[in-house]
This record gives sequence, C-alpha cells and structure tokens, in this order.
Amino acid sequence: MQTDHPVVSRAQWEIAREALLRREKELTRAHDALARERLALPWVKVDKPYRFQGAGGSLELAELFQGRSQLIVYHFMFGPDWEEGCVGCSFLADHMDSAAMHLRQHDVTVVAVSRAPLAKLDAFKRRMGWSFPWYSSEGSDFNFDLQATTPKADGSMEENSGASAFFRDPDGEIFHTYSSFARGVERLAGAYNYLDFAPLGRNEKGPHFNLGDWVRHHDRYDDAPARACHACG
Repeated sequence: MQTDHPVVSRAQWEIAREALLRREKELTRAHDALARERLALPWVKVDKPYRFQGAGGSLELAELFQGRSQLIVYHFMFGPDWEEGCVGCSFLADHMDSAAMHLRQHDVTVVAVSRAPLAKLDAFKRRMGWSFPWYSSEGSDFNFDLQATTPKADGSMEENSGASAFFRDPDGEIFHTYSSFARGVERLAGAYNYLDFAPLGRNEKGPHFNLGDWVRHHDRYDDAPARACHACG
C-alpha cells in the first residue's frame, strides 16, 4: 500500500519522536490521575436481590463473585429476541478469557451478563469458543438498573455495551463501585491497543465498533460483506 506519508531521515524522526514522547508521558500521567479519581468514587450499596441464570441454575449476585471480593460484569449486548450476540461485544469478549486467568490471581472475577435466555447464550458461547462465565439476567431488573438496557422513544429497548464493577466486603455486603459504557470500555479490547501502534492505526471510517467497516464475529472474517448487529450498525 502506497501512502503520501512524509519520509524523513533518522535524525529528523528522532526529533519528532521525542516531541511525541513528551505528549505521551503527559497523557500517561493524566491517565494515572484519572485512575486515582475513579478509585476515589463513592460506592452504592446493592440491596436489590437480583437473580441470574447460569450453568448451575438460578444464582444471586453474590454467587457471581465466585468467592472473590471484586467482580467486573461486562454488559454484553444480546437482546431476548436476538439470534446472535452483538458483533462489537463479541470483539471485546474475544479478549476476556486470556485476561481472566491473571485477574483471578488479583482477586477479580470477570463475567458477562445479557438479557437473552441462557440457552441462546450457551449456544453462541460454544460457537465462539469462549469459556468465561456468561449469565442471563432475563426477567431481572439488573440490566435496567445498571443502564445496560434503556427504553427508547418508540417503547422498544436499547442494549448498551459497557462494564460495571462491584465489591463484596467480608460481611457479604455488595457495593456498585463503577460503570462505563460505549467508548469507555474499548480499552478492554486489547486489539485496539495494538492497532494504535500500527502504521495505519485503527484505519476506521466511523465511531467505536463501526461494524460496516471491519469488525466481525471472529468466525466470519472470510465472509463478505461484514454483518452488522442489531444495535451497533
């Protein structure tokens, strides 16, 4: 692929790289400061008895922690009447299993939750080859209370991709500590971090998870054209 990108000497490149490095360090320090503010956010006690469906039957929110003190729930967009999961959420979910083995050693459990019936989640999970825990919140207020599902003007429901964090103290009390949606969770998709290093970057024509551009279910990259999901495009 030919481009009209400027080509300079090594010495000129070093000068430009040094200037960018100063900006990168500023961003790193700002990111660290923001992380400290995130940790300082007040918590909300979770009093509602949410129920989920998993491989072991009906479970309480406390059981999703799997004996650990910290829980991250990925709000995977998969509506009750959908036949497959969101393409963008699937892209992010492809990164979950590799991270989970390390997070478990840091007292963190990571799971996915969707409103689709458990049978649909299990079937799609097998198709994609994932092993992370995936629970159905069908019939529960969980998605609505966490704003992972929100009503639209026409009365239908909109599924939102995001993540929520929870803490369980030694007495068993559970607290909601943080949530982020849309581009706020794209940092969980490690492939984007690689692309930000690549010569052509993300090379996208639109916003986060522009599915008509390049992201697909990983078993459909040989298909043409790309398939859009219900809510992403």
